[in-house]
Amino acid sequence: MNNILVFGHQKPDTDSVTSAIVLSYLKNKLGENTEPRVLGDINNETKFVLDYFNFDVPKYLNDVRLQIKDVEYSKDCFLKETDSIFDGYNYMNETKISMIPVVNNEGKYVGAVSMKQVAGNLISGDLGKLNTSYDNLLKALKAKEILRFDKEIKGNIMAPSYRSTTFKEQITIDEESVLIVGDRHSIIEYAVNNSASIIILTNNVEMKPEHLEIAKKNHVDVISTNYDGLTTANLVVLSNYIKDKMMTNDIIFVNENDSLTEVLDIANKKKYSNYPVVDNNGNCLGVFRVSTAENRHPKRVILVDHNEKEQSVVGLDEAEIIEIVDHHKIGNIGTSMPINFRNMPLGCTNTILYLMFKEHNVKIPENIAGLMMSGIISDTLLLTSPTTTEVDKEVLKELSKIAKTDYQKYGMEMFKAGSSMEGKSISEIIHGDFKNFMVDNQKVGIGQVSTMSTEEIMSRQDEFIKELNEDAEDEGYTVIALFVTDILKNGSYILFNNKASEILSHAFNVENITEGYFFEGLVSRKKQVVPKLMNYMDNN
Repeated sequence: MNNILVFGHQKPDTDSVTSAIVLSYLKNKLGENTEPRVLGDINNETKFVLDYFNFDVPKYLNDVRLQIKDVEYSKDCFLKETDSIFDGYNYMNETKISMIPVVNNEGKYVGAVSMKQVAGNLISGDLGKLNTSYDNLLKALKAKEILRFDKEIKGNIMAPSYRSTTFKEQITIDEESVLIVGDRHSIIEYAVNNSASIIILTNNVEMKPEHLEIAKKNHVDVISTNYDGLTTANLVVLSNYIKDKMMTNDIIFVNENDSLTEVLDIANKKKYSNYPVVDNNGNCLGVFRVSTAENRHPKRVILVDHNEKEQSVVGLDEAEIIEIVDHHKIGNIGTSMPINFRNMPLGCTNTILYLMFKEHNVKIPENIAGLMMSGIISDTLLLTSPTTTEVDKEVLKELSKIAKTDYQKYGMEMFKAGSSMEGKSISEIIHGDFKNFMVDNQKVGIGQVSTMSTEEIMSRQDEFIKELNEDAEDEGYTVIALFVTDILKNGSYILFNNKASEILSHAFNVENITEGYFFEGLVSRKKQVVPKLMNYMDNN
């Protein structure tokens, strides 16, 4: 079974990224198979943290939608292009699948063949041509090898049904002649003397020694079967390569990474029952049958530092949430069955994780302690945020000891690394740490950037306001704002879209709020911004 995926919200910050890594470590220590992921690019502060404690950035997770590979499709179900029609028919009967993919010698998908197509070809196709291998003939005819000179057999099929003299007078045998014959030795002699491609002896007829010698000399292939002439003729046609009967353009194939929902939409329009499955390299993996679409295995996920659908990964409704660990308000994510939901009013998810390590009696390694310490420093602004609790303070001190790091000195280095705006666009700064909320059917977006040099942003105030107004218009925000938190002054400046001024004025009890207004002591989006906005907008 695939690993359980552990991840934070769409706008990865230090707490969400480190929490994912830390919880994944804990779960693995407890015997589960998990891996941490991120839903977007990490910021400079988080990069500093991961580099400092020697961790790689977790892999990016695009979505958790059900994919074809999450369904119990028929794996390794395909034919080789050098298999015979006979093989294909038997395989379709065996698997009960009416359409089978065809692959080349490298396993690459090249087409498909259907039962209907095989039947139609045997009724109206060219039944006088043979293009196959010596081995295919042996298998289809349950034949015995007499003489073998060629790997492949190609030619015109003939089965004499009239007098030998008439046959020899009217029929020319050459190197492309496939002769089906019983004990008509004069015709056999005629065939070996004219270097026929192959002689297929029916009814277990034995070739005369002198004819056998001529066949050896002229490199004529010979096999012998127990079947009668009519049965042999039918089976010889079935021994043709399947590749000559397959479809290529009319068959729709799917990738194992394709969305199941999208494939089912296609199937509903095309009305096909079966679809070849390939990987990104074109290798055929098997057949997806629409009838088996309910036999699915959703991706299993653990959410950290969030529990709102809008903040989470694409396709969450199609995944199986098995656990949530968070310190925010309870959002709108629902589950189909009971799960472990750890939600505590603490300043940081990593504080909760520390308690979980203690509960499970799992030792915290030095580098893991460093990540946890970093998450707490980031989310509590070095214990200055109003969201900070006594538990956060005690846990940070303990983690600092384990990590052998002075958290105050390290915290300032971390903030300095994260405050740099160099190389970032206006949009990247606004949306770097950004949360969406729905309040009474109105869309609200709150960005926050913590910096030790607010002048970098406030000197470009007009540019930020212009971007916020454009975002509000394009994305339908009633309120979209950026809080520029000054780490040293322990407060935040606000920039917002023009139409939000009245709402913000009432929500924060500021008469005629202006762009760049400074809120002393306001540093927490979760505790000081969102509750006030929600309270006002819900009641007006």
